[in-house]
Amino acid sequence: MFLRIVKGILLTILLLVVALVVLVQLRWNRTFTAPTPELRATSDSAVIAQGRYLAYGPAGCAYCHLPKADWARLDAGEMPPLSGGHVFPVPFGDVRSPNLTPDASGGIGRRTDGEIARQIRHGIRADNRAAFPFMEYQDLSDADLVALLSFLRSQPAVANAVPDLRYNLMGKALMAFMIKPTGPARTPPATSPAGATVERGEYLANAVASCAACHTNRSQTGEYIGAKFAGGQRMDIEDDPTHVFVTPNLTADAATGLIYSWSEDDFIARFRKGRVLPVALMPWAAFSRMSDDDLRAIYRYLRSLPPAVNAVGEIYRTK
Repeated sequence: MFLRIVKGILLTILLLVVALVVLVQLRWNRTFTAPTPELRATSDSAVIAQGRYLAYGPAGCAYCHLPKADWARLDAGEMPPLSGGHVFPVPFGDVRSPNLTPDASGGIGRRTDGEIARQIRHGIRADNRAAFPFMEYQDLSDADLVALLSFLRSQPAVANAVPDLRYNLMGKALMAFMIKPTGPARTPPATSPAGATVERGEYLANAVASCAACHTNRSQTGEYIGAKFAGGQRMDIEDDPTHVFVTPNLTADAATGLIYSWSEDDFIARFRKGRVLPVALMPWAAFSRMSDDDLRAIYRYLRSLPPAVNAVGEIYRTK
């Protein structure tokens, strides 16, 4: 009798596992809908220049859309075309960044402006599947989104056929049950705030440079579980598996805020230094290209945040 019960339980578990695997296979490539933004690239040189500034500066596009071997070129001030191919070491599949040059076979030459804008703003690919949420640029202004489109279209075409995402069973399960497209939090503005203002700093830190995405503690599903900008998120280091980064508290807390004692000029001077720790995960070279006004705006915004007590300890620490 006991053996029969055990066999029955094991058979039930096996059937449930098989059913779950079948369900994952049926659901992982589900499709979604969202409006296509009526935004188009332009050949205006000033707009293209703004897009280049965003891509190689505060938005940090270059550090994901170039192979890691080319990061030294970025650190040296070069601006190579964003031909994709960076490999993300993730446990749920084989993920490579796409080619963003206007190549007709493997780049964005095969995509319309509307398809690219919809993926950036709504997280939906050209094939209507959800894009894995690596990019958090849903709240870009119309003007900045047009600037990025215009710059991407202006690059020299690079023939680089990057393989599409290949999910393992874990990745397919995430896509089947957890990952959904994320649109803008509110109607995106037509233009972005200007000047060294708190308003522009808020826009840059949240919608462009994604400071909050790293400097806020998050669960494994990506949900914020701490005060925004209060740090505490642990990040593995590919080139140094014995250590982790823990993002610092950027709020104006006198006891635990990393930059509480910094002046505006101190803040700018730190960014002008670029990468100091070789294995640092922050794209320092990108952020070091930001204008003084944009850095002042971010500093003033961070200073306006309510203090959050969060003593994260050593930022670069042994696992």
